Amino acid sequence: MPSEERGPWEAGRGDGRREDGTGRGDGGYASARLRLLTDGARSGPRRRAALAAITDDWLAPLFARAARDTGVRNAALVAVGGYGRGELSPHSDLDLLLLHDGAPSAAVAALAERLWYPVWDLGVALDHSVRTPAEARRAAAGDLRVHLGLLDARPVAGDRALVTGLRTTILSDWRAGAARRLPELAELCATRARRHGELRFLLEGDLKEARGGLRDATALRAVAASWLADAPREGLAAARARLLDVRDALHLTTGRANDRLSLQEQDAVAERLGTADADALLRQVYEAARTVSYASDVTWREVDRVLRARAAGPRLRVLLGAGRRPAAGRVPLADGVVEQDGEAVLARTARPERDPVLPLRAAAAAAQAGLPVSPHAVRRLAAAAPLPVPWPPEAREELIRLLGAGEPAVAVWEALQAEGIVTRLLPDWERVHCRPQRNPVHTWTVDRHLVQTAVRAASLTRRVSRPDLLLISALLHDLGKGWPGDHSVTGETIARDTAARVGFGAEDTRVVATVVRHHLLLVDTATRRDLDDPATVAAVAGHLRDRTTLELLHALTEADALATGPAAWSAWRAGLVADLVRRVAGVLAGEPVRPPGPPAAGARQERLAAEALRTGGPVLALSADRAPGDDGPSGSGAAADPDGEPAPEPVGVELHIAVPERPGVLPAAAGVLALHRLAVRSADLRAVEPPSGIGGPGPTAKVLLLSWRVAAQFGPLPAPARLRADLVRALDGTLDIAARLAERDAAYPRRRGAGAPPPRVTVASREASREATVIEVRAQDAPGLLYRIGHALEAADVRVRSAHVSTLGADAVDTVYVTRPDGAPLTAEEAETAAKRVAAALPA
Repeated sequence: MPSEERGPWEAGRGDGRREDGTGRGDGGYASARLRLLTDGARSGPRRRAALAAITDDWLAPLFARAARDTGVRNAALVAVGGYGRGELSPHSDLDLLLLHDGAPSAAVAALAERLWYPVWDLGVALDHSVRTPAEARRAAAGDLRVHLGLLDARPVAGDRALVTGLRTTILSDWRAGAARRLPELAELCATRARRHGELRFLLEGDLKEARGGLRDATALRAVAASWLADAPREGLAAARARLLDVRDALHLTTGRANDRLSLQEQDAVAERLGTADADALLRQVYEAARTVSYASDVTWREVDRVLRARAAGPRLRVLLGAGRRPAAGRVPLADGVVEQDGEAVLARTARPERDPVLPLRAAAAAAQAGLPVSPHAVRRLAAAAPLPVPWPPEAREELIRLLGAGEPAVAVWEALQAEGIVTRLLPDWERVHCRPQRNPVHTWTVDRHLVQTAVRAASLTRRVSRPDLLLISALLHDLGKGWPGDHSVTGETIARDTAARVGFGAEDTRVVATVVRHHLLLVDTATRRDLDDPATVAAVAGHLRDRTTLELLHALTEADALATGPAAWSAWRAGLVADLVRRVAGVLAGEPVRPPGPPAAGARQERLAAEALRTGGPVLALSADRAPGDDGPSGSGAAADPDGEPAPEPVGVELHIAVPERPGVLPAAAGVLALHRLAVRSADLRAVEPPSGIGGPGPTAKVLLLSWRVAAQFGPLPAPARLRADLVRALDGTLDIAARLAERDAAYPRRRGAGAPPPRVTVASREASREATVIEVRAQDAPGLLYRIGHALEAADVRVRSAHVSTLGADAVDTVYVTRPDGAPLTAEEAETAAKRVAAALPA
């Protein structure tokens, strides 16, 4: 409990003095506490209550002796905050208030000293204050946190009448000032949520501070104490208890007061709680946090409604005259659904038990109107009659209307999920409910990601001929993550069954299943394969039967990436996917596949290539990720955006390098970027024909064009001139990249990827390309990774025809198309040797 107006005896932790001058004088408290915390049979609420009880039993006689020896009368020792609620975790602070009636300050100081030092001597964390009831009341009026702590005040020892009087006053002040205090508390909760995020989606959430955590659960108790509104009671006590259980286990595992459930502690905490594994633990935390968050949403909405009604009441009485009350407005939204007080509620004539479509109709009407569904209505809808299988057309259409509402659909879906309606409608949803996603690229749990994908897809429905199939595919595309194996393969079966259950016909069901099966096909191919290789486009077209499926897959690819997180989509990725879609659409329309040959250069590439051939050296150009400008190279061999400072996107900035074709370009460029602490988010290397009419070293001269997405690991981006200078040195052999990287790693050792799987290097089948050999590297991303790959391939005496790099979170997937020096694909033996060289070069 934050304290104010503390005396000089409250400034420090103590100097080792004992309570009685001869020993700890803890009356066996330390040993009793240790036995309690190591007793595996007693845990959860029983242990927390027992810990508070033995703490009371220790402090009460300590207070009695100290009060007697100092002569202080009419004083009390008060537990506040978590201790006041009897919710002591193993390493919780003791929140104590020494309450007195204005006794002489010297005597009170002596009493406080006799109380605080024994606590400090045992190493127990203590938050303490000394106040009169009037001082406590003033402190509560000036500090919301103090007021919240005093709402849970509980007498431990001393004058109970003094404590009862304070509690009565504090509670009366809280209720009288609710119209002012509750908005202040709501803003405090919102600020904390912005700072700490939402517990139900975080891989390493703060059990106390994050939204949906213990602080929010305590705030709901405070709202209920105001008598202004109350939280939904269903499951709330169990959710709070679960979060406290996890915090207890975390304290015992780490041996300290810690509320952040870090990744390295999750397995041990799960084992201590008897939970199957860390994923099961996170799922329980997410479910508890979701219950608290939903209760918070409903409660604060009710608080806002009541406060608005109170503010409008006097004005309405003046306008309408004394004794007249305005009629409550009820605006029809759909059959059986009306709007009232800013919520969607059921009409008086609605009969959920006779109308199985009503839950979907009400949800769709609320989402389309941008309204939440009232908790009472959702509880009634949970008792609706089950839908027949397959669903009637009206039910299917209402589901599509709900998904097509965009962002308002999220809150409505959460309300349905809180009452178990979603799982009843879609039984497979249970397996992805609150399921964590360990890849940090993902912002959401699996179930929320599916809803967010549908939200994103709703904004893309104008681009497709079948918006209904796009929306249902978005909702179902990751349902396979609830089962073992490849989630796309498993998801195809689930999507086929679910689409048929919802009432789609056989052909529509086939399309949905195909889109779900291949929902990663476009982005994986576009970022990891050579689009100029005819085999790449032919392989994608072979998975799809028609352009309708292709356009659905294109829209779902974008919606899926946008709903994943900021690192999953960029203008660069969007451009690659669009290019692949255009080529596949041509094949599906019967157009001939473009014969193999070196790709032509674009306008910017032509200028870079021309300058590279003119100077005989590398040319660099930097631009912002989404900048459409087409700046040419400067006289120094580098180009920047018009302001001279490229503005980075979440995935970095765009860097183009053009170099006359020669060996060693890829490892040299990648090594220079690593030396300058530039993280490679994505990259593309290809040999392009020189611009028409531009001469070169010979008639067959080509230009290597490397397109990168990079981000500074820390600090500003390096100047292009410095990059170019180091690249020139790397190419002519005067810059020893390997030695420089080794020196830096030795000077700044760090742990990377603890527990990550080992790297994997594979050679793709011959069907992947008829023009080159495709080698794919999957590894933990690390500085210099691409340099090591390129250097190993150079040592294997193979030519890199093109390279495609994709980095998502901690994982890198690098695909290189290589040939023999004469341009032919490698033999099987040569490919295996090259792959082994690459694998040997990668850090373990």
